[in-house]
Amino acid sequence: MKKFGIHIFSFFLLFYLGGSSILYAMPQSMEKPILLVSSYNPDSYRIMKTINDFMDKYRDSGGQSEILIENMNSKSFFGANTWKSKLRKILTYYTKNRKPEVVILLGQEAWAAYLSLKDEVKSDIPVIPVMVSSNVFLLNNIPDSLNLWMPKSIILDKKSRIHNLRDGIFYKYDLRGNIRMILSLFPKTRHIAFISDNTYGGVNMQALFCKEMLRFPQLNSILLDGRVNSIYEVNDRLGKLPEHTVILLGSWLIDKNKGYFMRNAFYSMMAVNPHIPAFTSSSMGLGYWTIGGVIPDYLEQGRLLAEKVLNIEKHPKDTISHVTVIKSYACCEIGQMKKWKLNVDQIPFKVKVVNLEPTFYQKYKLQIFVIICFFVILLIALFISLYFYYKMKIAKNKLQVSEYNLIVAKDKAEESDRLKSTFLANMSHDIRTPLNSIVGFTDLISSQQLPKEEEAEYFQIIKLNSDLLLRLVNDILDLSRLEANQMPFTFKDCDVVVLCKNTVASVSVSPETTNKVLFTSAFDQFILKTDAQRLQEVLVNLLTNSNKFTTNGVITLNFSLDEHKNESVFTVSDTGCGIPLKNQKDVFNRFEKLSETSSGSGLGLSICLLIVKKWGGKIWVDSSYTDGTRFIFTHPLVLENQKTS
Repeated sequence: MKKFGIHIFSFFLLFYLGGSSILYAMPQSMEKPILLVSSYNPDSYRIMKTINDFMDKYRDSGGQSEILIENMNSKSFFGANTWKSKLRKILTYYTKNRKPEVVILLGQEAWAAYLSLKDEVKSDIPVIPVMVSSNVFLLNNIPDSLNLWMPKSIILDKKSRIHNLRDGIFYKYDLRGNIRMILSLFPKTRHIAFISDNTYGGVNMQALFCKEMLRFPQLNSILLDGRVNSIYEVNDRLGKLPEHTVILLGSWLIDKNKGYFMRNAFYSMMAVNPHIPAFTSSSMGLGYWTIGGVIPDYLEQGRLLAEKVLNIEKHPKDTISHVTVIKSYACCEIGQMKKWKLNVDQIPFKVKVVNLEPTFYQKYKLQIFVIICFFVILLIALFISLYFYYKMKIAKNKLQVSEYNLIVAKDKAEESDRLKSTFLANMSHDIRTPLNSIVGFTDLISSQQLPKEEEAEYFQIIKLNSDLLLRLVNDILDLSRLEANQMPFTFKDCDVVVLCKNTVASVSVSPETTNKVLFTSAFDQFILKTDAQRLQEVLVNLLTNSNKFTTNGVITLNFSLDEHKNESVFTVSDTGCGIPLKNQKDVFNRFEKLSETSSGSGLGLSICLLIVKKWGGKIWVDSSYTDGTRFIFTHPLVLENQKTS
């Protein structure tokens, strides 16, 4: 392990010295070594992590080949015209002297140089590119000045035939998906400012961006190219971007002056124009600047690379290409989405919402666990200590419940006794009045000879009081049956217009009335499912009540529909003495009589209220009517049992 640490140190020393040398990372035990050609990449941590994981996995899995590492020192894109010759020199040397078992090309610069060489180096050595993009451009016919060179982006796929390509791990950048995400969240976008640095990766992504922008002719490209701009010039241009511009971040590691910035550059860019939304195509800036983007899933490639190398060693004659393509996925940062007041549902494809800030639980996981354990112990102790207390509490509660039930039963008994007394008082008064008349006039007729006219008049009084007594007994029976739910309701189809006309006709021919009884409706016929007998009983009670308090007036029964509430409406209006506003809520109480001199038991309106409630309607006094009294009740067009069925 100590020797391995020394080799890693030597690897970084080579980066800083800028040389190209060989490192022996494993003891020599096989004739053919493994050659790893590394492009220079300022993100030294990622390269170190990939190589470290590769060596650990390769060694743990039984790999014994010697691993040689060469460095192309490809820091800036301005050295691109030398990459082919550097790689050619490395491959030629090893092909002639120590032919490798496999060549690993680590980074896009080495991979682009290999593709540009084509068949210049004659060899059958298997090649594995790692940490490379599926879109590339070749390094052939490079002009002397690379500042303004716009290469043509080529997208490799499984059908692409590449010499000796046995395996590989490719990123697949989706610039088109990024543009679609931008337009879905900011549909007013007219300009996209693309930031790319002075590296092969930056120029490569810019070439792909320009290619994809041809699909969106309504958009204008603003290229913030690190080959022709320093970090300060880019910041100056960011501050002068036109309206309806969105920033799309490619990469920024090195500017035209070969200054190395990484994250500090993004913080300075973000501060220049914080009012312009920014997206990323490479995960850079995610979590503190960019809203999101369609980015590759940057998995750890070192261990996967070791598996691929071991597979080639195990199957050296297998010539089939086994390439792994790491596809992109759409993501957005929840904090930036909230800042810009955006909704994930606006994006027309699946999006992963990420929050790079650790949650409260992640920050204090250990402390939370200790606190929870402490509280669990306290709760257990509390439950044990309260066990016997609750047993006593339950016994006490039972006693209190029993005491409460006794009080409630006592109050109910007293209330029942009071209601019984009130009922008997009302009944004795209402029954005694007609009975006195019946008994008195019967004795008068039987005790002496009376003229026929006077006798007929007394018979009429006896009949009137008998009818009143019979009606009172019937009302009491109906009221008790309704309250006990023993009165049957039979709902059948009924023409309510005909029913209303017949009811009005029967009331209008009564010898007791001096009023004009009318029926009005916009319908000549209307079939309603109801209990015709109970509906007629309500109508008769209301019409009789109006007739009782109206003299030489007009009583009108009206039938209409309230389609909005899906119910029929019956109104009985009269031109009588009316009901004072303060008494209108009390008229439906049993034995409630506003005038003690009027006939009747005071139960008719109470019966009407119970019947209307039985079919699911409402009944009330119209307080806005001032020409007398108007009662209104409703009947649903569809009964509740019909709805459920």
